[in-house]
Amino acid sequence: MTKPTQPTVKSAMRTLDIIEYVVGNPSGVAAQDIAAALQIPVSSLSYLLATLCERTYLRREGRRYLAGAGLDRLRMPASAMSIEDRVAPQVRALRRSLNETTSFFTATDWEIEARVTETAEQALRYSVSVGARTPMHCMAAGKAILSSFDEATLARYFAEAPRPLFTPRTVADEATLRAQVAAVRDTGFALTDEEYTLGVCGIARVVRIDGVAVGALAVALPKLRHTAEARAQIKDRLTAACAAIDAGA
Repeated sequence: MTKPTQPTVKSAMRTLDIIEYVVGNPSGVAAQDIAAALQIPVSSLSYLLATLCERTYLRREGRRYLAGAGLDRLRMPASAMSIEDRVAPQVRALRRSLNETTSFFTATDWEIEARVTETAEQALRYSVSVGARTPMHCMAAGKAILSSFDEATLARYFAEAPRPLFTPRTVADEATLRAQVAAVRDTGFALTDEEYTLGVCGIARVVRIDGVAVGALAVALPKLRHTAEARAQIKDRLTAACAAIDAGA
């Protein structure tokens, strides 16, 4: 008796067919040739090609499409990846599961810099630009990173870093910030409540790889959606994402 064929997802099959066809033509292939060879409507093909190029699985040179660096990255061990490539899948997964803006930040000269970011697909949302730099004291990711500093580095931070007030809720004095840093070390999570932008709250957790702090994952959301239930869900997802990054998932 013949076993029943498992159902397939048409768009997924088309995506794989496109990748395999382009890889099989190492000198490159034009979109119309892909459409003719694979019998894919041009309207669907253009969207799939644009997505594959955006994710670097393909690249475009003039009218021709070739295999992209993203395919090499799939075979690369986690230890050889850039930090952006290593955290990006988790940032995307967090944004999709929570539908809130999710970002990965690293420390740069007493500031935090956004290295990977995905914006929520909601009418009311907070956005972060890649490369944007912000003082540490007013962002959840910054407080998370501060909690990873040893005492000597933390003392240097308080001696050297300017801590401007952005809203009436910005915390800038050393004693209160030190207490917050201690709380982050105890709980594993940094929280902000309208400290950088009115109406926006943040939750962050330090990302460690082989025991070394490399940055922080943060979720930013409007205060009206910052409920106890949402906070608990975000904390659970951040914990899982950080563990996956450390494990090289």
